[in-house]
Amino acid sequence: MPKALFWLGSSRSDIRNFPVDARRRAGYELFLAQSGLEPSDWKPMSSVGAGVEEIRVRTGREHRVFYVAKFEEAVYVLHAFEKKTRKTPKPDLDLARSRLQELVRTRRVATKV
Repeated sequence: MPKALFWLGSSRSDIRNFPVDARRRAGYELFLAQSGLEPSDWKPMSSVGAGVEEIRVRTGREHRVFYVAKFEEAVYVLHAFEKKTRKTPKPDLDLARSRLQELVRTRRVATKV
């Protein structure tokens, strides 16, 4: 049974703004992650945080989806964006990093209750 999928910040609406072909591909790749399988084109993003991975969606343009699947209860989508430069822009890395930190904080508080 696939894990639940949770969208952090604006990640869901960001993916909805992808072109149709990129949106479908991203959805399929996230489903693979939910099912415990590896997406077809991905890489670890340790610069964002431990366990964060990047799905690379290559259509006519380049799109990226940062997510973390290391938690037992769900796959969390941290950030989704169109990549326009060779190097991932610092603001995109910083946003994903801050969303991951907030997720870890929230999970820590929830387990103390």
